[in-house]
Amino acid sequence: MSSTVRDVMTTPVVTVRQDTPFKQVVARVRAARVGAVPVTDDSGLVLGIVCEHDLLAKKASPERSPSRLARAWRHREQGKAAAVTAASLMTSPAVTTRAEATTEEAARLMYRHRIASLPVVDWLGRLIGIISQGDVLDSFTRPDAQIRREVVRDVISRDFLLDPQAFSVAVQDGIVTLSGQPESDQVGHLLAAAVRRVEGVVGLRDQLRYTAGRTGPGAGSATQLF
Repeated sequence: MSSTVRDVMTTPVVTVRQDTPFKQVVARVRAARVGAVPVTDDSGLVLGIVCEHDLLAKKASPERSPSRLARAWRHREQGKAAAVTAASLMTSPAVTTRAEATTEEAARLMYRHRIASLPVVDWLGRLIGIISQGDVLDSFTRPDAQIRREVVRDVISRDFLLDPQAFSVAVQDGIVTLSGQPESDQVGHLLAAAVRRVEGVVGLRDQLRYTAGRTGPGAGSATQLF
């Protein structure tokens, strides 16, 4: 099933303080595997985050633009270009996540906010780890045989208490083809939904036999993606 942020996050985390000089921030960001460093206070509270893009403003002069939105963006980038400490470089408040969140929830946050990493905090907002896009995407490199084993052993047999011999499960390039006769349409739909949530599954071809001999919406060549 879906892994949690705690399962894949990096710890301990490379961090900086608000008064960390620019050159030291660059060194810390380059040393961090995730391409970003949280800015913390003495108690470990996350105040902001500095990523590689923030540092590029020092090298790249923001282009002039007549639009108000572009002028506001340019003003912010000019501030980063003139920054000499982490306090002026950082994006604050930082978008964060909790260790108990699923990697799918973390991925949605990254996608929605167009960011490459998330500091992981406890209930007080103190830093305990960091998760990157690469950490989330690693699940899609999971071997097909391992995915098939989890679908058969953990989902069909353990979670649904069904006879695995009644179903056929094939996995190629992360796409699961599931066929067989569920005891009811409801069970079939729930089973298909559970298979889609297995870590590393790219898509599902639902070829289960439903009422009146119909197969699922993913029958044939159609692939039901997330």
